[in-house]
Order: sequence, then C-alpha cells, then structure tokens
Amino acid sequence: MSSAELYDRYKTKMQKIADVKFASAVLQWDQETYLPPKGADFRGRQIASLAEIAHERFTDESVGNLLKEILTREDLPDRQKRNVELSFEDYTRSIKFTPAFVRNMSEAVSKSYHDWVSARKANSFDVFAKSLSVIVDLKKQEADIIGFNKHPYDALMNDFDKGLTVETTDNIFKKLQPELSKLLDNINNKIQVDNQFLFQKYNKDKQWTFGLEILKQIGYDFEAGRQDISEHPFTTNFNNADVRVTTRIDENDFGSMLWSCIHEGGHALYEQGLPGEEYGLPLGEYCSLSIHESQSRLWENCVGRGLPFWVDNYPILQTTFPDQLRNIDLPVFYKGINKVQPSLIRTEADELTYHFHVMIRYEIEKKLIEGSLSVKEIPEIWNHLYKKYLGLKVPDDKRGCLQDIHWSHGSFGYFATYSIGSLYAAQFFAAILRQHPATEKHIRMGETTVVLNWLKQHIFQFGRYYNSEALCRLASGSDLDSEHFISYAKTKFAEIYVS
Repeated sequence: MSSAELYDRYKTKMQKIADVKFASAVLQWDQETYLPPKGADFRGRQIASLAEIAHERFTDESVGNLLKEILTREDLPDRQKRNVELSFEDYTRSIKFTPAFVRNMSEAVSKSYHDWVSARKANSFDVFAKSLSVIVDLKKQEADIIGFNKHPYDALMNDFDKGLTVETTDNIFKKLQPELSKLLDNINNKIQVDNQFLFQKYNKDKQWTFGLEILKQIGYDFEAGRQDISEHPFTTNFNNADVRVTTRIDENDFGSMLWSCIHEGGHALYEQGLPGEEYGLPLGEYCSLSIHESQSRLWENCVGRGLPFWVDNYPILQTTFPDQLRNIDLPVFYKGINKVQPSLIRTEADELTYHFHVMIRYEIEKKLIEGSLSVKEIPEIWNHLYKKYLGLKVPDDKRGCLQDIHWSHGSFGYFATYSIGSLYAAQFFAAILRQHPATEKHIRMGETTVVLNWLKQHIFQFGRYYNSEALCRLASGSDLDSEHFISYAKTKFAEIYVS
C-alpha cells in the first residue's frame, strides 16, 4: 500500500472518531444551554457512552499499527507527517486509559456539572463537594496513569499546554506578581476613576442586540456559529463551520455581557479560522489552551478595552442606551471600563487584578492534586487567599469558590493558561502594531480585519503544528516575555490614572 493510501486510511479513521467526539460535544452544549433538568441523568449516560466509544476506536491496536506503519514512510508531505506524529503522541497517551476509566470520568463530570449548577442556586458549596471529591480523586488517578517527573499537577497541565509545568508556571508568576503589585500600589495612590454608569438598568434585549453587533464587527461569522445564554459563558465547536458561543446578561451590570461576548468571540474566531480541510486531525485543532486564551484576551483587552475600539462604537452604544450614557463622554467611558479595583468575580476582573484570581485557583489546584488540601477545605483557603492577595472578604460561596465551571468539568490544570494567555496576547498585539503601524487607525474606523488577518496568518493556519513556545517565536520573533504585558499595562494605565 502506498504512503498516500495509508494516509487516506488514517484520515478516514481519525475523522470518524472526530464525528463521535463532536456528536458528544453537541450534547454537552445542549446540556449547558437548553437541556430540561429532568434529562440530566440520561444525558450524562449518553455523553459517557460516546466518550467510551471514541476512546475505544482511537485506542484500538489497529490504529496504533497504522500510525507506526505510516511513520516508517519517508515520502509523506511535511504537514501529513506532522499530523501522524501528533496523532501517535495522542494515541500513546490514550492507551494508558481503560475504557472504564474514560466512562467513569465522563459520568462523574456530567453529575458534577449538574451538582455545581444546583450548588450555585443554593449558594452552598456543600451541595457540590461530594461530586467534586470524586472528580479530584479521578484527576489524581489520571496524573498517576499519565506519569510525571516532578509534580503530579504537571501531567494535568500538559493536557492544556504541552510542556507546561509547575516549575515553569511558578517562575512566570514569581516574576509577574511583584510587577503587578507595584502597578496596583501606584494606581492606589491616584484618583480612582468612576464606572458607576455601568451599573444602571440596561435592558436585556438591547444588550443582547448590541453584543451581536460587536461579535459581527470583530469578524465572528454567524453563518458558521450562534450565540446563546448559559450559566457560565463558554465557546464550543463541532467543526470550523459550526462554532458556538454563550454569554450571560445582568441588567444591572452592562460589562458582564459585553466582556463575555468579546472574550468568547475571540475564542470562536480562532476555531472558525482553523483549517477545515484538516477536520479531525491535529492540524485542524488549536495549538494549546494558553494560545487559545491569548486570542480571547487579545480581543477582550488589547482591542475591546482599547480607546480606538470605542471611537466608532461608543456613539452607537450611546444611541442604544441614551438615558444611561447621554452625559457620559468617551474619555469617561474609556476610563470606566478599565477601572482597576479588586473584585470577587474572575470573569469580571480588570486586566491587572485578574492575574491574582488565576494565581489563587492555581495554588488551590496544585494542593488538591498533590494531596495537601482536601475538597472540604476549599472554601476556607479560597476565602483566605482572596483576603491575602486582593484584600477582599468573600461573602458567600456563589461569589467565592462556586463561581467557575472548570472544576465541574474536571478541567484541572487549565487556570494558569489564562494568565499565560494574557502574556501571549500582549506580545502578539505588540507584534501586530509593530508590523502594521496603522492598526489602531483602522480600529478607530470600526475596521478590525487587520488584527484578524494577522492572527489567521500567524496563529490560526498552523493548528497544532507547533507548540506554544515555538508558535510564539514564529509569530512574534521572540520567546514569551512578560515584559510585553508589563510595558503594555504601564503605558495604558498611566494614561487612565493621573494624579
């Protein structure tokens, strides 16, 4: 059999497995948007069955033999060879898990998600604690099954960003934290900006319509996606022509909807921009969660919280909400949406204090996985760290350790990618401005295509071909360096906070 025939056989197998996985993803999307409460148990069973089927198909010995055979061939085109190499890495990892373990994890996640929703409604961590304990035990088992050199958490972090370790992340935060503290201390000595205009009554339907227009402006294709409401905003995809986002709306907090739309829109643009011809293959998938978060943070902060973006959009917003914003001019609005002040909710935090929210979750997850912290102790340590890092007293569980969906999904090892993604975002945006000096002029006129086209060229098209570090060097010309973010933040907030 020729190399081309072998590759076609491999491609067919991978795409059929992808079909099963994405069918499961549709059920998961429905679970978090429209599923009636009584359907939760059966839905958990359905998702678990599909996860088990996909795992069994991918870990079949015939798949391993096929991958090994193709890897002996010397005449494969470069991108095809890279697909097979990455699939073999995935296969080698996946065969470590039994179908029973995969099913148990999927069922535990489905139950945990619904318990988390119930816990938020009851505002009680105790409602969630039991199912979360099951998840944590399974994640510890997962780390042991995968294997690690230094810290069990390394095995889980590697799933979200290949090569990312506790040691690397600790060093990043060790360098970032004092710089952030200096910036915050400096801001605290300045006159605080006013953002109370954001906390008036903003009609839900008008917010929804404005959010859709912002998504269209940044390039989100509604012929290849949709937006819905969910408990926690998220993005999911079933292929690059079906990428869905959700948001949440608070009629007394305009920023809740706005930043959710732009943040999730950034994720969605990445998924819509991945090569459709590589469906089901590694080069049709995102590079890493750190790079994925760089996309959402770039659009949310570097673009969406930038003054140029609102030169064109603010008049439209004022027309939409004349009673709320008629007497608020653009400079006041711009400063208000960039107010720096410690807050309880991560997704609503400003660009600077946001990182402390991430560090808190990172520290808790490390302790849970290494076994030095039990699930029942989470509320206590959570509240302690919020007091230590942000000077805040956590009033209840819903605004404390129940605010994030990630643990109910079993997504341990994810949180650090939010901060690392923010650092990548600042570095990428600096590269865009350097290579295209007129970028902000275009944004002022409501044209963001220069940003999107740069990302398509330097990020999207490669899929998983490179790891995060290599992609960063290729796109920006240097390794990840937090100085880009620190420089960006110092410049931006020096203009917002004046004596």
